[in-house]
Amino acid sequence: MILPAKIDMVEDSLSTATRERDEIDMVEKQGIFNKDDALLAELGYRAELTRNFSVIEVFGVAFSIMSLLPSIASTLPLAMAGGPVGMTWGWLIPSIFIMCIGISMSEMGSAMPTSGGLYWWTFKFAPESIKKPLCFLAGYSNTLGLIGGLCSIDYGFAGLLLSVVTIATDGEFVPNKYQTYGVFVACLATHALIGTLATRYISKLQTFCIVSNLIVIIITCIALPIGRAKDGLLNSGEYVFTHAESTSEWPVGWAFFLSWMSPVWTIQSFDSCVHMAEEAANASIAVPFGILGSISLCGIIGFAVMAVLAATIDKDFASVLDTSHGQPIAQIYMNALGKNWCIGMMVMLFIIQWFMGMSITVAGSRQIWAFSRDGALPFSQAIRVINYRLGVPLRAVWYMCFVSGVIGLLSLVDKSATSALFSLAVASNSLSWFLPIACRAFFNPEAFKPGPFYIGGAISRTISLIATFYLIFVIGILSMWPLEGPNPSPTSMNYTVVVNGFVWIGCMLYYFVDASKWFEGPKNTFEGYNIDSSVADMDDLSPSTLYDDYHLKDM
Repeated sequence: MILPAKIDMVEDSLSTATRERDEIDMVEKQGIFNKDDALLAELGYRAELTRNFSVIEVFGVAFSIMSLLPSIASTLPLAMAGGPVGMTWGWLIPSIFIMCIGISMSEMGSAMPTSGGLYWWTFKFAPESIKKPLCFLAGYSNTLGLIGGLCSIDYGFAGLLLSVVTIATDGEFVPNKYQTYGVFVACLATHALIGTLATRYISKLQTFCIVSNLIVIIITCIALPIGRAKDGLLNSGEYVFTHAESTSEWPVGWAFFLSWMSPVWTIQSFDSCVHMAEEAANASIAVPFGILGSISLCGIIGFAVMAVLAATIDKDFASVLDTSHGQPIAQIYMNALGKNWCIGMMVMLFIIQWFMGMSITVAGSRQIWAFSRDGALPFSQAIRVINYRLGVPLRAVWYMCFVSGVIGLLSLVDKSATSALFSLAVASNSLSWFLPIACRAFFNPEAFKPGPFYIGGAISRTISLIATFYLIFVIGILSMWPLEGPNPSPTSMNYTVVVNGFVWIGCMLYYFVDASKWFEGPKNTFEGYNIDSSVADMDDLSPSTLYDDYHLKDM
């Protein structure tokens, strides 16, 4: 009697082991090889990209796109709108509000890390009756925002590079808008090529981007004050932190708010961490760490850099803005350090700015790929194809660069249309952040199941509400406002309202006329078995279910 019982126990053990092995084989066939893939599967997606990015490298992508000094150089005319007070306090105050956005997004990114996170979260938290159109709008707005970000970064690169030629020729060469656009398109082409052929190495370049950014910031913060102090032209602390003026026709008070556009544009790229989620190891930690780390570092260091620039700038702001060197920051370097130092610093800035564009090309193409995976973009079936030999959504990369080149044609209109390249990204990205944060805060907070990062309770809800109302201000007023004065002409108007309005209204018309017949929200690309009974029932998802069901806790 004992022997048959033991035989039965052995057979049961073998049967259990075989069943568990079969379950693991089935999971692996579906693309689950670790906890990150398991959590992604719980969200309804099969893992298709290689997880090449560590926690630090995900942070590096966001910090590289922000690249403080090149970004400040590109947006310095906006920061100068309110004088020294606009440059300093006009940087710090919006940085605090941006941190509220970052905390809200970090909580969702930690619990639900996917490349299409913003529209996915919108679908999850929005009311049932409007979740599909809001999801559709969030996805299109985020896609446009990232394309606009690439436009503005690469156009800024073109301006910085050509300013070096202007300085080197002592002003004999002054680039026209066609030459600037040509350099811009060439830059886009290099990003498309490198983003296609060298993606596996881009993760390793993030350390270089972090270090190079910090080096150029340290040089600037030391060299500029020394150079101006030698000439006895260093501005006082009182001037730096209390002097306000307007560089436009707007009153000083409103000009101060317009100066917020510099940090709003610079720090906005933190959502790139969300789009890299499906290529990140330990994504539920990497996403919030990248978001909060990049915002806090850029907020604090950016305030210090702006204080240094305000302390070393010529008090005649008009002479700096109208400089013959092409860039206001080039004039600041020239005044403090001379021609050779100025050229050297500008070369470093445009090199770093090239890497900014490279990083946002990678992050933005992942959003485009994710949105096409859910069938929302025209030609989605073609765009979503991944080149597995290169390990990259190749067509999404080229799609992003091509559309950026088309939108960049705005720079051939006039100066105000060129400014729209910068505020375009701000308005579109802000709307795509607003939708999931507001839906979670107002409509469906109980559907949220926290991940490893969670502030918790009433504090989390308060932060979400602050972020929501701040984003309303940025979307509805700040990014749309004419920059030069209260009486805009066709040549001085802010074209952001035209471009964004066209996309937002066109997106909704497209949805209600056609897409509503077939768009069902985020798809379940995980085939072969159901996860926790129903992946499609997104409200039932919890971050631990799949690990328990498929014995993957120790993988």
